[in-house]
Amino acid sequence: MVAVDPVPANLLAQLLEVSTASIEEACANLADEFEAQRRGFALVRVGGGYRFQSHPDQAPWVERFVVDGQSSRLTAAALETLAIVAYKQPVSRAQLSAIRGVDVETVVRTLQQRGYIDEVTRDPGPGNAIMYGTTREFLERMGLDDIVQLPPLGDFVPGPEVVEALERGLRSDPEVEETVAMVADGSAEGTPADADGAAAPEG
Repeated sequence: MVAVDPVPANLLAQLLEVSTASIEEACANLADEFEAQRRGFALVRVGGGYRFQSHPDQAPWVERFVVDGQSSRLTAAALETLAIVAYKQPVSRAQLSAIRGVDVETVVRTLQQRGYIDEVTRDPGPGNAIMYGTTREFLERMGLDDIVQLPPLGDFVPGPEVVEALERGLRSDPEVEETVAMVADGSAEGTPADADGAAAPEG
């Protein structure tokens, strides 16, 4: 149940400390039992090992589940990660995590399952990390013929006036801004003091 790939009979024999022949016989009996009981799953021998999979009779229902799941929208985290892969490819999982500041293992797995990214090469450096890139499916979804047709990143960078306004907003002290606004409106409590600390004369 927890194995991703089919489990060889000899490995099961080692884990259970029995003979390989016993494993082969037990798996065959279980497969026949599940089939006789018309279970929704089956124990099959594929790729040199055994694994559980949905019964062929359940294919229409499984297909509906998979298609419905694929039609759901990507999360903001997935879209952000996909954008980074598109513009920085080939890129490793560690690089993606460093850029986003969070672990991206689950998001990368989701994007691979959707067919939007895939392993394209290995980093020649230490560790030979897997490098990811976008796929033909990604291009089709984006309506692109080639990855070079992605809009330049500069198109998404705000102009200098916007950056300056944002910086001013980040530097400003909300309490000071509120006090200045109140004084300007004449709504501050009390009478403003002059430079010497005395009340400013009226009239």
